Amino acid sequence: MKFLLPIIVFSVSLLTISFSTASLKNKMAKEQGGFALIELFTSEGCSSCPAADEVLEEIQKKYSDKNVLVAGYHVDYWDKLGWKDIFSDASFTQRQEYYSNIFRLNNIYTPQAVVNGRKEFLGSNKSKLISSIEEQLNERSTVSIKLNVVQNSEGKIDVHYFAEGADAKKEQAILVLIQKMATNEIKKGENTGKTLHHINIVRNIFYLPLKEKTTNFTLPKGLHKEDVFVAAFIQNTKTGKITSLQSSQVN
Repeated sequence: MKFLLPIIVFSVSLLTISFSTASLKNKMAKEQGGFALIELFTSEGCSSCPAADEVLEEIQKKYSDKNVLVAGYHVDYWDKLGWKDIFSDASFTQRQEYYSNIFRLNNIYTPQAVVNGRKEFLGSNKSKLISSIEEQLNERSTVSIKLNVVQNSEGKIDVHYFAEGADAKKEQAILVLIQKMATNEIKKGENTGKTLHHINIVRNIFYLPLKEKTTNFTLPKGLHKEDVFVAAFIQNTKTGKITSLQSSQVN
């Protein structure tokens, strides 16, 4: 079942944190190969979403040797309809609303897939996902972003990043903390009685300036550094186009 909401325009404020590491600059490649970021907007309360979750897991396995990343955002507008998704967050709904404005949609829905901020369609449409990914893998970009991710003495995840070739006036860096996998038994709502398996669940998202910076994520309760990784990408705020993608395990 799809769930529809009217479009809500939102704005994202950029964080300003200073950091300087010359070594990261020296490692920047002049050209980045093709990549594909598939952002899936989903919910445990949506009966149409498990099929999309399964397709996206197949896609991630199929392209495990490529710069292809599936990221699942659990939206919160299903939470009042019988089942509260423990992974849901209003910020993920806001990100979907951002795309609704980019693509000039009348409604938001689940499951929705967005590829490199350029195309959107039903998240369970495997053939369209594959064709879109193949198209993006054949493109090249002169924009790059590098990451250095470590757990500090306080248990937080420190992220140092540096972007090269991007337009600071039009683009921003986006960092996401991703939980590798989870399995939940659903006791209410449209998926009552099902056991749902998720991969690459977005747990937090930061919108940051492009110049070299450092920031940190707090680990969700019950998780260890081995359970998560960090992804970063550069996005044009007006067009939605994503021009660089990188991910890193936590050291």
